[in-house]
Amino acid sequence: MHVALYVVLAILAAIGIWQLVIWMIEIQDKNRKYRAANSYARERAKPLLVVPSPWGVKPARRWFNKPAHGGGDVCLDIDHRAVYGHPCAVVGSVTHIPFSDNTFGAAFVSHLLEHMLTTEDAVRALDELNRVAEAVFIVYPYRQSIAAWVIPEHHLWVWQKGDKTYLKQRGVSGSEEVCHG
Repeated sequence: MHVALYVVLAILAAIGIWQLVIWMIEIQDKNRKYRAANSYARERAKPLLVVPSPWGVKPARRWFNKPAHGGGDVCLDIDHRAVYGHPCAVVGSVTHIPFSDNTFGAAFVSHLLEHMLTTEDAVRALDELNRVAEAVFIVYPYRQSIAAWVIPEHHLWVWQKGDKTYLKQRGVSGSEEVCHG
């Protein structure tokens, strides 16, 4: 009986360590892409668009003063609570961005596309982002992350290979993957 308990505890510890490593890799990727987007925008002497807000709507980020990423020059979010306090906040939808073509040097999009209801919505968002920004930097949860699997608001799988972004509807058998870019 003790051996079985130790085996279960060892398995749980291994899963915990594995998830911690995945989480750290995701954070490094997010930070690297934010820096790259910011640098890209600065090189073109244009503003950086950040979608969605680094604060989100959960109060814990504000309580602990821990935004998920930088706020950029302009921050777009669908929820007014998420952009509260940002000096250049815009409340709006990523599928209808209220800016003219090529307004931004770059757009940084963090953990947004997987929340879109359909691949068509995500493609519409990507088209809009590419319309208003010269380059788009996307962050998404990795498939190895348990959180990516269990968060009910994740409707799509998102991944990239080279300059292509792939989208696939979750929970729909036989759904096809969509390639954008």
